[in-house]
Amino acid sequence: MTEPKRGIVLGGGWAGMLAAHVLARHLESVTVVERDVLPDGPRHRKGSPQARHVHVLWSSGARIVDALLPGTIDRLLGAGARRVGFHEDLVTLTSHGWQHRFPPRQYAIMCTRPFLDWIVRDQILAAGRISVRSRAEILDLAGDGKRVAGAQVRDMDTGALETLEADLVVDASGRGSRLRHWLSALELPPVEEDIVDAGIAYATRVFRAPPGATTGFPAVNVAADHRVREPGRFGVVYPQEDGTWMVTLSCTRGAGLPTHDDDFLPYARTLRHPLVADLITLAEPLTSVAVSRVGANRRLYPERLDTWPEGLLVLGDALAAFNPIYGHGMSAAARGAAALDAELQRSGYDPARTRRVQQAVSAVVDDPWIMAASKDVEYVNCRTNVTDPRLTGGAVARQRFSDLISDRAIRASAVCDVVTDVISLAAPQSELATSRFLSLMQQDRPLPELTAPPLRPEELALVDLNPRSTVAGRPS
Repeated sequence: MTEPKRGIVLGGGWAGMLAAHVLARHLESVTVVERDVLPDGPRHRKGSPQARHVHVLWSSGARIVDALLPGTIDRLLGAGARRVGFHEDLVTLTSHGWQHRFPPRQYAIMCTRPFLDWIVRDQILAAGRISVRSRAEILDLAGDGKRVAGAQVRDMDTGALETLEADLVVDASGRGSRLRHWLSALELPPVEEDIVDAGIAYATRVFRAPPGATTGFPAVNVAADHRVREPGRFGVVYPQEDGTWMVTLSCTRGAGLPTHDDDFLPYARTLRHPLVADLITLAEPLTSVAVSRVGANRRLYPERLDTWPEGLLVLGDALAAFNPIYGHGMSAAARGAAALDAELQRSGYDPARTRRVQQAVSAVVDDPWIMAASKDVEYVNCRTNVTDPRLTGGAVARQRFSDLISDRAIRASAVCDVVTDVISLAAPQSELATSRFLSLMQQDRPLPELTAPPLRPEELALVDLNPRSTVAGRPS
């Protein structure tokens, strides 16, 4: 067995830093190659435009990060990030109605993406075992179709070209990855790719929350109803680490997204319920509208190639990117890093086993992939180019079963627990097809349907809203 000494990670974002941290546990040297200059604080950077919109780190991903970097979650919470218990600390209008606020089964960490990236990156780089090559553009992979031996990079300031040699190269360069081009240059066949594109677009503003509202008021999520067969419109109000609300409005293809400040509130009033609009009417806007239109679900299948070069792995958004509205991207990347770590711990790294390691990394993105893709494919005007048989056949029966589960989960506590475990990636999606869960669907007695958002009087008082017909109190 050959023990590799040098590793290169292409991309210094969330997935790249976690991958670099894992490699540093097993290799002698690790270099991260990044186009941007990584900020030394919680600031935005050009290479991460999606960071201006809401992000959540599900509890499954948070546990992985905390296992790789002990104390990270406590550090995040200590610096102001909010731990939101699902569904106690969240008011959600689902496609099937208002979700009862059952005691929390899982949670999500809510904070700005630059803040989250910085807290994690700062800990990873503080150990001094990883070097960063900033302002460096990856041009090609070095080597051939049998063995990747490094990467050719260009200094973006001087134009100088250099080949960085490595025993292992990890592509974590995100949605903009040029992996298919690089493999073509090595005379390898195209990697199969599935795309489910509902035309998701996002518009976000940051507001100053009323005093106490970021800790004493629940997060809010108003979703679209895919069953009405018209473009979907969504809105969320999520607490951030600095006492603000981040409000993201989004839509699928065919619904006009607000791109100007004056259009933001009127668009919020077109959602299925006025709660988001009511909240931001009372809050002071701190930023103008930030817009992004990159939200397609895209998955590569490197594990399907008959020949996969030794010394090359791909993970994070470069492997599988999801509609951000489901909040799975960061947790899926963490799962990929954990799978990589497990493979390296199991028997070290032999270049001849690269394909097996890639198979393990690819396997852990399957659940978030099928959850996001099967949901988005139901929206009108969705464009698909897929080979996954779960997305090409049986759509009516699959959607009917999904609707049945969704309708029961918002009103039945035990069913909701299982569904939340699956959505948070704490349990496999296959759990929803077990006899155990199907029996639970029959036995768990549902509560009455909610006709208004389940906000409590003290919560309404925080944001100066009238009770109207709002339902308050805990479910019994």
